[in-house]
Amino acid sequence: MDISDFDYDLPEERIAQLPVEPRDSSRLMVLDPSNHTIEHRRFFQLGDFLKQGDVLIFNDTRVIPARLIGARDTGGKVEVFLLRQMDKDRWEALVKPGKKMRIGSVVHFGEELSCEIVAHTDFGGRIVRFIYDGIFEEILDRLGNMPLPPYIHEKLEDRERYQTIYSRVKGSAAAPTAGLHFTELLMAELRRKGIQFGFITLHVGLGTFRPVHVDTIEDHVMHSEFYSVPTDTAELIRSAKKDGRRVVAVGTTSIRTLEAAASSTGTVEAGSGWTNIFIYPGYEFKVVDAVITNFHLPKSTLIMLISAFAGRAFTLEAYRTAVAEKYRFFSFGDAMLIQSRQ
Repeated sequence: MDISDFDYDLPEERIAQLPVEPRDSSRLMVLDPSNHTIEHRRFFQLGDFLKQGDVLIFNDTRVIPARLIGARDTGGKVEVFLLRQMDKDRWEALVKPGKKMRIGSVVHFGEELSCEIVAHTDFGGRIVRFIYDGIFEEILDRLGNMPLPPYIHEKLEDRERYQTIYSRVKGSAAAPTAGLHFTELLMAELRRKGIQFGFITLHVGLGTFRPVHVDTIEDHVMHSEFYSVPTDTAELIRSAKKDGRRVVAVGTTSIRTLEAAASSTGTVEAGSGWTNIFIYPGYEFKVVDAVITNFHLPKSTLIMLISAFAGRAFTLEAYRTAVAEKYRFFSFGDAMLIQSRQ
């Protein structure tokens, strides 16, 4: 398939710059691909579209302050964007300006932290080794910045607004943004309705937001990301599937984790590992029955994933409708519930 098959026109003013308050007051577009219907609601009405016994799967990854601004020995500004930790002091990172940062180059982030470029990666990044005196995580919390996407130009005053309320496992370079709409009140309401919750972890890295640079999408190669499925979550999913109850993935990271962890027969086993799963139209879903997601960038792997679930034509129709109805797009934008796959 051609990359242009997943393009759409988006006015810049439709890109959300700040999150809404409260979180669950965002808009919710409800899609039913089987009946080809679109409804417009608010996220706090999510329970109206879920059934007793449905299982919501959340990604509990927590975003680290992954963007560091430093300087070379010559004084030139350098940005180091942490993607994943390889061992105690070595990280995979994106470095700007990359061409000037050769192996052996050192970046200083003040007196207490510096890093050396020790290797190149296959995807144009770098392996960096940090040098510091103290506890790295505490230093990173002080010196690092929240890695907001480049299309967000407003300053985020509260770091927690780029975390889900259930985030707990540190290690992500970006938030699983479909989960940003949930509040404690809404989750308590869903529990009372008989909705069950399961948690997985996928640390968002280069694979999720790396641009597609090929014309034919089948030629695109995803970058591996770490995931983990706990035993209780795997058992919850197996029980739901056995009983004919729905597994509802909260976000594309949850979709990718569940589908990567599933056997050919659709059985999800507990465990952890690395996945570079790339889902686009033609993919046969083994686990996921419904999806909660945000609106994604044109020509991105994420809109391809949603197109695989809801159908490309219907997905693009929904996106055109969202533009016309003045929905808010991307990380701090509104949400979509896709009731069932085709």
